[in-house]
Amino acid sequence: MRIRALIIRILRQFLHDKRTVALMIAAPILILSLMYLVFNGDLYHPKIGTVQVPEAIASSLSRNQAQVAQYDTVEAAEDALVSRKIDAYIHLKGTVPQVRMEGSDPSKSRSVVILLQRSMQEQNSGNTQGPAGTAPSAPVFDYLHGSSDMASFDSFGPVLIGVFAFFFVFLISGISFLKERTSGTLERLLATPLRRWEIVAGYIAGFGLFTMLQAVMIAWYSIHVLGMMMNGSFWYVLLIILLLSMTALSFGTFLSAFANSEFQMVQFIPLVIVPQVFFSGLFDLDSMSSWLRWLSHIMPLKYGADALRNVMIRGQGWSSIAADVYVLLGLSVFFMAANVLALRKHRRI
Repeated sequence: MRIRALIIRILRQFLHDKRTVALMIAAPILILSLMYLVFNGDLYHPKIGTVQVPEAIASSLSRNQAQVAQYDTVEAAEDALVSRKIDAYIHLKGTVPQVRMEGSDPSKSRSVVILLQRSMQEQNSGNTQGPAGTAPSAPVFDYLHGSSDMASFDSFGPVLIGVFAFFFVFLISGISFLKERTSGTLERLLATPLRRWEIVAGYIAGFGLFTMLQAVMIAWYSIHVLGMMMNGSFWYVLLIILLLSMTALSFGTFLSAFANSEFQMVQFIPLVIVPQVFFSGLFDLDSMSSWLRWLSHIMPLKYGADALRNVMIRGQGWSSIAADVYVLLGLSVFFMAANVLALRKHRRI
């Protein structure tokens, strides 16, 4: 009887917590659906440019399912490579194919190499012929970013920095702000002449000092201890991590207004953090369906990861990260304003 009473109490507790019941059903379905859509997408077909190569080579690349774009000059192909419209371009130096790779994503580089090997095998087997009726020579590879020895961790590293910075700041700030509310500290502050925006600004600035320290430690450890590839400015990396952390900070404190316990705050993780990981660039977005790919544009983590890759891997400067920086700054301001509005349910001024 006592066990039965305990079972009934637990069941009633769960039934009264409709959010937990819904999360237990909805969260696994959501995550499994995202995994299906991400990992069951189309196969990636490399985008390869050609510069005045024989039609036989271009046809062979197309037959092997490459997306072939033709350019009149090497300079035009180089511009397309820099802007990442193509993954590589090929031109001939005598009879030797010269392949220039973008190189910042090792998985795409491997796809290009495998595809070119297939095309060369076709030509060497006599299905097609190169210039002057002879099989072409083995291609020579050159890299815009990275090298043939670039590890996958070098490509994923900047994204992982963004993921961990965002996740831990979101969780800690949300739970900390929730404790301020549940302990009565926030209500006492609201009873003072302080305005809502002053309270929000004070909390954001206070937590922001710790996020700044976190940004410095993560960036330093990743680059100088783990040896992540670093081709750009260390200060830009710090700026991006700091802004990403500030976005997570303001977002976490905003969502904490809709939670009544630390457990409910943790419940936001599968709904807020996990989808952002899928769309952050950790997995290839180009292989996703186009209708699904647009979701990445509403994920803050995607902008931070893109900016970190541009700086750390591609060595680019302000012009390449300015848009991402402004988006992250705008999101921080937006969530701070949302925090001010969320405090209205505690006190009207």
